[in-house]
Amino acid sequence: MRYWNIICVVLLLSACTNSNWRTASREPAGIASLPSEDNRAIIEFYAADAFSWRGWFAVHPWVAIKEEQATQYSVYEVTGWQVRRGLSAIKQYETLTPDRYWYGSKPTLLLSIKGDKAAKLIPKIKSAIALYPWLHEYSIFPGPNSNTFIAWIGNQVPELELELPLSAIGSGYAN
Repeated sequence: MRYWNIICVVLLLSACTNSNWRTASREPAGIASLPSEDNRAIIEFYAADAFSWRGWFAVHPWVAIKEEQATQYSVYEVTGWQVRRGLSAIKQYETLTPDRYWYGSKPTLLLSIKGDKAAKLIPKIKSAIALYPWLHEYSIFPGPNSNTFIAWIGNQVPELELELPLSAIGSGYAN
């Protein structure tokens, strides 16, 4: 039995597609509209396989918001390393390309809302982000984690009709 465990660990670790986060791709996936080409308000939720072996079981999601006429997207996500460094779990940054690979994993577009509906929902999303109750907590399982964060937004803004994949481990923590 012990040898079986060792073999499983070796196979698991050797089969990871992204063994070095420093060199893993963070290139744009070509899914998002460039702000210079689309003046509408835009809300997009993305998910990509989690880094390393965790990607076999779980995803990492994030939300990108672009207000009408904005020249960049605001991206919001939760990461554990933020908390370990004594910072807020929520990382926010501005970018032209919110659809970047998540350390080697191509993102999937979970939800896209554009135009007037997006303009009406953006303040509600920002309010939900500001009220996120687990700012200084992070746990891969059962949560709170990046999936908890996105589920929290979906619960606070039901008009989004956001559906997370089954691999969004920790999304139930927000209920």
